[in-house]
Amino acid sequence: MRDKLVEGLILRLQGTSPPVNVVSIAKLLGLEVYESHELPEGIAGKIFRDKKHGGQGEYSIIVRGADPFVRKRFTVAHEIGHYLLHRHLFAAAGLVDDALYRSQLSTRLEAQANGFAADLLMPWHLLSPIKDKPISELASLFEVSQQAMNIRLESCGKIKQHADLLA
Repeated sequence: MRDKLVEGLILRLQGTSPPVNVVSIAKLLGLEVYESHELPEGIAGKIFRDKKHGGQGEYSIIVRGADPFVRKRFTVAHEIGHYLLHRHLFAAAGLVDDALYRSQLSTRLEAQANGFAADLLMPWHLLSPIKDKPISELASLFEVSQQAMNIRLESCGKIKQHADLLA
């Protein structure tokens, strides 16, 4: 189900080439995305009900401004995952994701949001035709970290290990 939802979102927004524009997808869902330089180290981002600035969906996503670009993209995708999969669990209070505990949600729900983020940023229908390229090239093309790309390919059972990741 998750793969079809992600594929539908991507196909509505763009053609058949990476990178996926996660901010446009957030806006399509009625979410606003902001950077904050006030989020402390270890807090990657949060999603919360924001009736004043939250766009049509009345939610905003804030990402830590000091984080690397690829980390911000993953955080936005992760928070979109929470919005679509778990909104009913945090509608009143919001959800803060931090590096140590990831959130107040269970590990299972965090894994679901991480899986959704991977599906969104590295959708199999865009990755599959070029999966044999070096991880560094794929990561650059999809605007994700090499670690995220390696995990994505491993989780799809498509690689054992790419030597260029170790270089």
